[in-house]
Amino acid sequence: MTTQTQVRPSSVFVVSGGAKGITAQCVVELAKHQPCQFILLGRSEIIANEPDFARDCVEESVLKKAIMQHLLSQGEKPTPMSVQKVYNKIVSSREIKQTLATIQQAGAKAEYINVDVTNVAELQQKLADVAGRVGQITGIIHGAGNLADKLIEKKTNQDFEKVYTAKVQGLENLLSCVDGSQLEHLVLFSSVAGFYGNIGQSDYAIANEILNKSAHLMKQHYPQCHVVAINWGGWDSGMVTPELKKAFAERGIDIIPVEVGTKMLVNELHPHHRDSTQVVIGSPITPPPTSIDPQLRNYRIRRRMTVAANPFLQDHVIAGTPVLPATCAMSWMIHACEECYPGYRYLMCKEFKVLKGITFNQSVAKEHILEIQELAKNGSESIEFQATILSKTPEGKTHYHFRANITIVQKLPAAPIYDAVNLTEDQIITKTDTDFYQNGDSSLFHGPAFQKITRVLNISPEKLTAECFWTQISDEAQGQFPVKWHNPYTTDLSTQTLWVWLNHFHQEVCLPGQLTHSEQFRAVPCNETFYVSCEIVNKTATGVTANFFLHDKEGQLYSRILAAKAIIAPMNLHKPK
Repeated sequence: MTTQTQVRPSSVFVVSGGAKGITAQCVVELAKHQPCQFILLGRSEIIANEPDFARDCVEESVLKKAIMQHLLSQGEKPTPMSVQKVYNKIVSSREIKQTLATIQQAGAKAEYINVDVTNVAELQQKLADVAGRVGQITGIIHGAGNLADKLIEKKTNQDFEKVYTAKVQGLENLLSCVDGSQLEHLVLFSSVAGFYGNIGQSDYAIANEILNKSAHLMKQHYPQCHVVAINWGGWDSGMVTPELKKAFAERGIDIIPVEVGTKMLVNELHPHHRDSTQVVIGSPITPPPTSIDPQLRNYRIRRRMTVAANPFLQDHVIAGTPVLPATCAMSWMIHACEECYPGYRYLMCKEFKVLKGITFNQSVAKEHILEIQELAKNGSESIEFQATILSKTPEGKTHYHFRANITIVQKLPAAPIYDAVNLTEDQIITKTDTDFYQNGDSSLFHGPAFQKITRVLNISPEKLTAECFWTQISDEAQGQFPVKWHNPYTTDLSTQTLWVWLNHFHQEVCLPGQLTHSEQFRAVPCNETFYVSCEIVNKTATGVTANFFLHDKEGQLYSRILAAKAIIAPMNLHKPK
C-alpha cells in the first residue's frame, strides 16, 4: 500500500511547546512551506486584553517599571520576584500572539490551547474538541521540554520528574489522543545531550534518549508513518548567551543558526527522508576540562573476554588459535585512561611491551584485569599512567600480559609533518589488495578486520612506503574493542608493512614485541586512503627494529611509532600446531 507522507494543506499538526521559542520558529518555517493547520499547545495563558499599564511598553526596563508602579498603586510592595512573574506572563502572551499571527500571515491556520501535556485527561478533552472542528490530527511535533541542570548528586526527585515527565509522559499522552494507524508524521525534538550525554543533564539525557528509542519503536509499529527523532544541538537563540557561545567555541561545539535549523526541520519532513528515524544535527558534546585532584589514584578494571563477544578475533588467528592483537590490548589501556578523565585525549604511549600474549585456547583465563596506576599529574595539562593487563590462574598464579605507560593531555599539539614522504611508485612489489593476505606461509595471516595494505608504492633496504585503506567493521564485530580516538585495527595494519619488508628482503616473518614510543595527533581515517612509511632501524637474526609513520598524502601525521621491536617468528603461522 502506498502511503502519503507529504506535508500538504489538509495536514493537521499538534505541536507541544510550539507557541514560543525555537519550536515556534520551526512551525513558522513549516507554515511558509505548506499552509496546513497547526494546534499549538503550551502552559502559558494568552491575555485577551492586556492591562492599560502595559500598553505601549515594549522594552524590558520600561515594562518592568510600569509593573512596579501598578503594584504600588494596588497597595502592594513590589519585589523582584513579583515583578518578574507579571512580566513573564505578559511577555509570554505577546510571544504566543505573535507566533499565531506570523503563521497566519504565511497562509496557514493556527490556534492555541492552554494545556499541560502531562495532564492526560485535560489534553484528551481539549484536543478532541479542536479535532472535531478542524479535522483529524495527522501529525505530532513534540517540542515540549524542561531543564533542571545540576550535577547528579544535587538533583532532587522533583527536578527529575519536571524534566522527565514533559518529554516522556508528554509523548505518551499525545499519542493517546490520536489513532496511530492514521498518523502520518511524528517529529520528536530530542537533543545531542541524549545522544552524547552532557554534564549536569543526566535526567535530560535520559528523557531524550527515551524519545530516540520511542521513535524507532513507533516506526516498527506504524511503518506508514514518517517518524523522526531530531537530536538538536544548541540553537543560536536567547538561551545561548555570548558567554555560553564562547564556552561552546572553546570546546569545539557548533551553534545552529535559527534560519538554518528551521529549514533543516522542513527538509527532514520530506518523503525522501521517511526512513531516517533518528538524526543528529549538531556537534558532539565534549565535556569541559575539570580541575585535577593532585592525589595519584589507582584503578582496576575486570573484563571477561571471549571469541564470541569479539568476532574480529576470527580475523587474527595464529597457528589455528585466535590471539588478541597487541594493538587491541593497547587500545583497552588508552581508552580506559581517557575515561578516567573525560575531555582528555591520548597523546603518547611509551614502553608498550608484550609480556605474555592472550591466546584464546583451552587455558585462557576466565577474566582479565587492567590495573592503572597514576604516575604524575602535570598541572591540568597532562596525566601519566602505568597500565598493566594481567590474569590469575585458578591456583592463584599471576600472568602479566601487557604493560605500557600512557599519557593523556588536555590539548593535543599540532600534527607534525613527516618530511621524508615518498609516494613514487617503483614497481618492485606489484601485489595488490588481498594478494598480501592468507596467500601461503609467507603472506600475512590477518583476516578482513585487519586489512588492508592496498599496494606497496616503493621499497628499499632502508624503507617501505605503503598505501592503506581500512574498511570500518561493524560495532558488533568490534565487540569489546571499539574504535574511538585510538583505532587498534589501523594501528595493527600499519605495522604489517614491516612484515612485508622483512619477507621481501629476508624471507622471514615477525610478530610484535615492543612499541617503544607511540604518539597520536589525529584520528586515523576509516574508509579512506592513508599512507604508512616504515623506516628500518636495525635487523638481527632474532629481531628487527623499525619506525612507522602514518600520514596523509601531504605528509601530515596521524600517528607515529618509533623504535618498534618485532620478533622473528616461524613461517607457518597459518597452520595449527
